[in-house]
Amino acid sequence: MERLTGLDASFLYNETPSLHMHTLKYAVLDVTPLEGEFSLERLRSELVDRLHLLPQFRRRMVEVPLGLHHPVWIEDGRFRLEDHVRSVQVPAPGGRREMDDVIGRLASTPLDRSRPLWECWVLEGLATDIDDPLAGPADGSRVGFLVKMHHALADGVAAAALLANVMDPDPGATVPPPEGAWRPEPVPGVWELVLDAVRDAVANIRKLPALARRTFANLRKVREHRKDAEVSTPRPIIDAPRSHFNGALTPRRAFASAEMDLATVKEVRAAFGVSVNDVVLGLVAGSLRRHLEATDGLPDKSLLASIPVAADPASSRLTGNRVSNLFTSLRTDLADPVERLQAIHEVTGASKEVQGLLGIEMMADWIEYTPPRPYAWAMRQYGRLGLAEHHAPPINLIVSNVPGPREPLHIAGARLDGIWSVGPILEGVGLNVTVWSYLDRVHVGVLGCADHWADGGRGLHVVTDGMAAALAELHELAGKVREPPFN
Repeated sequence: MERLTGLDASFLYNETPSLHMHTLKYAVLDVTPLEGEFSLERLRSELVDRLHLLPQFRRRMVEVPLGLHHPVWIEDGRFRLEDHVRSVQVPAPGGRREMDDVIGRLASTPLDRSRPLWECWVLEGLATDIDDPLAGPADGSRVGFLVKMHHALADGVAAAALLANVMDPDPGATVPPPEGAWRPEPVPGVWELVLDAVRDAVANIRKLPALARRTFANLRKVREHRKDAEVSTPRPIIDAPRSHFNGALTPRRAFASAEMDLATVKEVRAAFGVSVNDVVLGLVAGSLRRHLEATDGLPDKSLLASIPVAADPASSRLTGNRVSNLFTSLRTDLADPVERLQAIHEVTGASKEVQGLLGIEMMADWIEYTPPRPYAWAMRQYGRLGLAEHHAPPINLIVSNVPGPREPLHIAGARLDGIWSVGPILEGVGLNVTVWSYLDRVHVGVLGCADHWADGGRGLHVVTDGMAAALAELHELAGKVREPPFN
């Protein structure tokens, strides 16, 4: 039995019928080298051999009576792999739009809390080239796998470590055996849960005075820093304008994906002296500015983004969350793409300084004291009443950038062709853009509320199309920067 941290548990408390707190991990495998058909049964067999490498996949959440403390994980004696691994057919011709529609539909339902909080869906019927369905019909050589995993299980760093744990650069690698036999745990009794909760709560209360002193000291540092800072940093709620994707959520989700060339992104980074993360933000900013201008919805104030930041970016941690949030401006108020990129670079750098003064784990430390029952009840009422429609959003969107593997990965002899990931959207914050790089490609996943976008959510592809256009524009301008001056 292991207690969830306050941060892990908060993803459970935030969940409502319209706000689903699972993340999506989608991979496409080239199964051509395999002998025989890659069936659902074959996937289940491969997963059975690797369950010891996925420690959270057999753990179930158990709530504490009366919400006295955060829930606990137990090794679930009722676990059955067939309850979690299923298949779905992608409609013909099996291209990217059809694939994304299926993923959006699967993302629209919450996970069953009576079981371990994950599902794996096999997407069959993909075209031989999902970006060009005319290149060839679906022939079974490419298979997609969508893993829905609750955010309470893992953040981006842990998810990347899980991927590395079950895949290997060597296509012929064998699965390492488990160190010992897996043993289920009995469901703890009421008094055991209560007594452990009281003991842990008392230990937490003893830490509260030191946390308060540290927080007040850090807030004073931030206040003094803001007085002399050359670049002002955005403030959630106060500085966030409203857009059509900032409102109350419905349960329906839309998903859009894209691929871009990593070398092109790096050329833009080098030409303008910014980071890869700045370029990603610049592409999102350019895309959304173009879309909002075209729909007469561009606000005068810049859109404000939240960037999840890992407290342990180089960790091999396989479970849990150690993440904070960095708030930055996308400078969508600036028309010139180069000026906008440089401004993003400056304000993001200033925001990192503010976060450093506050402490990257300060938010997680305070979330430890979240009262489970009252907070979860308040979130359900907030969603049920649609209150996000009646006030300014805290931020406009979430943007994540996760560096991925630089060498080809394999599982059971099949080669990983690409991987996409995206986190949840929130009440009032109905857009999440997540970038995972793999080999020489940048894989973009976008999640939105289907009812915030045209054509039942298919209009969400305007974001990925706009990012590709913004990259082409910046790359062209980067070429002009590199040109020698006239003699």
